[in-house]
Amino acid sequence: MTVTVALALAGGAMVPVAAATERTAPRPTSVDGVWRVEGYGAVLSIAAGRLREYQTTDISCLKGDSAKRTAPGEYRAADGTVLTVRTEGARHGSLHLSGSAGDRQLRRVAELPEGCGRPMPKDPVAAFDVFWQSFEENYPFFAAKGIDWHAVRDAYRPKVHADTTRAELFAVFSKMVKPLYDAHVAVFDGERRFYQVRPGTTAPGEKLDTKVKNHIVRRDLKGHKPQEFAGGRISYADLPGSGQGYLRISGFAGYNTKDPSYAAQLAELDKALDTVLTPARTASLKGLIIDLRVNGGGSDALGLHIAERLTDTPYIAYRKRTQYTEPQPIPVRPARDAPRYTGPVAVLTGGSTVSAGETFTQALIDRPGRTVRIGQPTQGVFSDVMDRRLPNGMAVWLPNEEFLTRSGGTFDGPGIPPHVRTPVFTKEEFEKNRDSAFDKAVALLRD
Repeated sequence: MTVTVALALAGGAMVPVAAATERTAPRPTSVDGVWRVEGYGAVLSIAAGRLREYQTTDISCLKGDSAKRTAPGEYRAADGTVLTVRTEGARHGSLHLSGSAGDRQLRRVAELPEGCGRPMPKDPVAAFDVFWQSFEENYPFFAAKGIDWHAVRDAYRPKVHADTTRAELFAVFSKMVKPLYDAHVAVFDGERRFYQVRPGTTAPGEKLDTKVKNHIVRRDLKGHKPQEFAGGRISYADLPGSGQGYLRISGFAGYNTKDPSYAAQLAELDKALDTVLTPARTASLKGLIIDLRVNGGGSDALGLHIAERLTDTPYIAYRKRTQYTEPQPIPVRPARDAPRYTGPVAVLTGGSTVSAGETFTQALIDRPGRTVRIGQPTQGVFSDVMDRRLPNGMAVWLPNEEFLTRSGGTFDGPGIPPHVRTPVFTKEEFEKNRDSAFDKAVALLRD
């Protein structure tokens, strides 16, 4: 999953400055000052080459992450995220986080919100109130999931008092969010972690990935080991006798473990795509199977980058918004100076297709040309994840974005449905040496 760092800003727009008797060269608009990130519950303070995030609600202000200026218009956070800021006049700007789809709107404000300059109380009741308020202001799916968040507060707040232990408070928070069954919601307290997936699905992980990979090599590829790229997260094989290709992607992160930056991950992805989608192969392939059935997510932008290699025609992948911002179209533009495959595609999905695996699946829905989805619905979580700190040192993850379809709906909750339903890595499929989704894809692409 992509974790939201609310950060960043830097000079991009230029404004003319005239002297009394002669014109002078334009200079960058200063980004120093205080900016609100619209729809993301954050305020940024920028000064002296450093950017500081403040996580805000109507009742709280807590210091978040910081980033150091590395180039004009760019700041780099400790986790390698590059934050690019462009000014749009004196009062507005945009923020882009490397690896994320789209930009965030910035609005200049006079000063930090009241309370940002002083410590917050750290007692259990204060932590409860910030926890509840963070969801109240940001979580978009209460109505769709039939959850009365105000009733949840009324039921649980009386259970919290000054003597509530951290273990007891962690249990309260976990019970509050459990009915959401949202894989982008998590509660943290040191080594404690509460996290769950949609009922009837399995979280992607190394053990499942290894089991599935071995099953595919043995059963579907007849013992022929595929080419592997990006630390094993991407693999490819030509399917003998069918003229089809098989591309498996188990995540959109971890392609380069030595360098966590988005640029390093993108470079590894391009190495894989340049090897797989050669001019000869893109011209001869009769069909491409893209297997996302065990995909733990990562960077939405990497998925869009692959989609750019699968079209000759620009189109809109999806529209992205928060509860406070207008939908922002996210385009797919054909890759330049690289071979592109535009033939039939079969996308294999299941409940272990999560987050960026799902946004990539969604980015292929309106792809020009024939694209069919086979398997089971995806997990049903699309948003970047807001990493929110609580005043007592605990933390929570929650989503705040909606990824809209062409008709304005979302797939959050139930996930993206397949065109053709088949079993996906069930106990019976393993025991009887079956892979129904793979077999169906081969057959449909042959027709």
